[in-house]
Amino acid sequence: MSASSLMPHAVCWRTDQHLIWTMALSNAVTFLSYTTICITLLLLARRTRKIIARDWAYFLTGFALFIVACGSTHLLEVVTTWSPVFWVDAWTNIVTAAISAYVAAQLIRRGKTIAFGVNDYAGRLARTEDENAEMQESLLTAQKLEDWNRMSAVVTHEIGNPLEAIQNILYLIRQSEVATPEIIRLTRMASQEADRVLSISRSTLAFFRQSSTPERVDLRSAADSVRFLLDSILKRREITLNVKSYGEISVEAFAGEARQVLLNLVRNACEASPPGGSHVTLTLAGLAEFVEIKVTDEGSGIDPALLPTLFHFGHTTKGAKGNGMGLWSVKHIVEKHGGTVSVTSLPGKGTTFVVHWPRRVSSRRGRTPSSTERRPVEASSSFQ
Repeated sequence: MSASSLMPHAVCWRTDQHLIWTMALSNAVTFLSYTTICITLLLLARRTRKIIARDWAYFLTGFALFIVACGSTHLLEVVTTWSPVFWVDAWTNIVTAAISAYVAAQLIRRGKTIAFGVNDYAGRLARTEDENAEMQESLLTAQKLEDWNRMSAVVTHEIGNPLEAIQNILYLIRQSEVATPEIIRLTRMASQEADRVLSISRSTLAFFRQSSTPERVDLRSAADSVRFLLDSILKRREITLNVKSYGEISVEAFAGEARQVLLNLVRNACEASPPGGSHVTLTLAGLAEFVEIKVTDEGSGIDPALLPTLFHFGHTTKGAKGNGMGLWSVKHIVEKHGGTVSVTSLPGKGTTFVVHWPRRVSSRRGRTPSSTERRPVEASSSFQ
């Protein structure tokens, strides 16, 4: 049958003008939409050619051609409304079928990869949002610490000047001819208390002052600073702090951060231990490549359900009394120095935190000590 004997669609539709123009316009809009999608995909493939793999660019291009081929069939529907070029329409359908089969086969072959990529992207996007929120909290915390350092310096200076003046006045009173033995005794007591306030303010400022470069830090001296700051807690709760040291326990570290780690761990242990006669033990063991720090309390232990998130930012075992930053900062500081921190806890039997602090600042993690490593002679002290 020749093409001249075929009738256009308009004849089959009985020249119904409403039907003819409805079909023509709808098919024309579909063709233009498909063409626009095709052009967009081709531009996308070109602009991302430095990022996506070449075979994915070919797949994207093939999908764009599939889209425009489908649109061409709708264009032929418009043409054949008035001109019966159905063989052209048929070849267009053949080309569309071939491209469709190729795209379908590629989709089947890449189905798992596409699914994994989408899920992986969604997961990374969710993690990015969490990390951004955590980073903002960390920046806020760092800003608070910086403000605290500045405020401590101002307070220490402002307290120091009047206290020194008071001590001078007390000295003059003691040297006065009219001073009785009782007055001399009282002025000496007042002078000693003023010295104590000065010592506390200066120690607090020095404790949090951070050096710009790592330095040699004697962890035993850092432990002495910690128990000095926790003196009031130990006396109020009647807790004994035992400090034990083995061998060489000096490390290369940021001094302020090393003291902060010890303070957080020992203070947590003191708060977890029952008042009235319990013990907290801080053990410092100098090994070949690192110093092992152990802090053990006699508390009720930590709920096993809380252990997996114990070092996460904002997680606390103290309820409304905690802010969830202490153990998080411990982990952050230790890992920054190249070390590790772990915890073991048994309900009703207490908790032990173990820190492996490397001898030198390094990006690598500290290794676990072997059972063959020997410890040197013990030196210990107790403080209550």
